[in-house]
Amino acid sequence: MNQNWEDRVAAAWADFDDCPPERAPELRAVIDGLVAELPDDSPLGPFERACAWDSTGHSDRAVPLYREALERGLTGYRGRRAKIQLSSSLRNTGQAEEAVKLLTPELDGPSDELDDAVRAVLALCLSSLGRDREGLSLVLGALAPHLPRYQRSMARYARALAAPQA
Repeated sequence: MNQNWEDRVAAAWADFDDCPPERAPELRAVIDGLVAELPDDSPLGPFERACAWDSTGHSDRAVPLYREALERGLTGYRGRRAKIQLSSSLRNTGQAEEAVKLLTPELDGPSDELDDAVRAVLALCLSSLGRDREGLSLVLGALAPHLPRYQRSMARYARALAAPQA
């Protein structure tokens, strides 16, 4: 889409940051209006609508829309966001195993500012499956580079947590 549309989408999201429940229908209506401007087959439409449902507490409504966006070919930064958010929504709807399968390949994908979000959501999904050591390993590994000291120690601890138990 064009920059004007992108700017209006960004403004809508900024206006509804930390959207209180009573404003949820208004947010979804604004997003629906912006989506109506897109071509019918655009992957951005279902993605933005999924985000609106997800952000207003309806993971169940968001899941099929995230899937549709990815099936329509959503890639790049938004595609990665869709995978992260879909995984979180799958976890919220009791489908953590599917979420782990979807998100695990992102650990080996091209690195960007979403790397820590991938690890955080994947850690939550692993924890939901009773795989807390693996999840903690991911979180410590993501945290280690941000620490002012102890980066090497925390990275070692993260690797040790992920190693098979003797």
